[in-house]
Amino acid sequence: MAERKARVERNTLETQITVEIDLDGTGKSGFDTGVPFLEHMMDQIARHGLVDLNIVSKGDLHIDDHHTVEDIGITLGQAFKQAVGDKKGIRRYGHAYVPLDEALSRVVIDLSGRPGLIMDVPYTRGAVGGFDVDLFAEFFQGFVNHSMVTLHIDNLKGKNTHHQIETVFKAFGRALRMAIEMDERMAGITPSTKGSL
Repeated sequence: MAERKARVERNTLETQITVEIDLDGTGKSGFDTGVPFLEHMMDQIARHGLVDLNIVSKGDLHIDDHHTVEDIGITLGQAFKQAVGDKKGIRRYGHAYVPLDEALSRVVIDLSGRPGLIMDVPYTRGAVGGFDVDLFAEFFQGFVNHSMVTLHIDNLKGKNTHHQIETVFKAFGRALRMAIEMDERMAGITPSTKGSL
């Protein structure tokens, strides 16, 4: 099987970002973004998705976190799309329910080749520490637009905003892991009636 790895650099006037990803990793990660709460969530993707993930970002954090968070989502999406390749032999679909104390989230993903985000997370607070939780929608929108996946995210229960968000990212990692797994019954076959994704 070909290595499913990618390294993508994205440079704009607002951010300079490098993402390295190995879809067949062991959950190792390293981050240098200047946004600690985002890094905590990226670690959930790596550990629960069993992907190796390294992200370095320099951005206009003196303004706010918006450009950095959105552009990391974009660059991660680009790297994911490159790493997953032609999608032959993968499961394509993934889903997960993940609880954390009182919070419960469901994430469903389709590596469809069509970008779509349906996200329903009724945060109980607008910020965790100094982090604006609305930015996670920008992160996931950037990711789906550039990875070309359909993603449904639903927080079903939760009172603690940190818990709500963490269950989303853990479930996202688990769903991603399922979708990119190789299915030996689909060896060499594209999982679509169209013949391409």
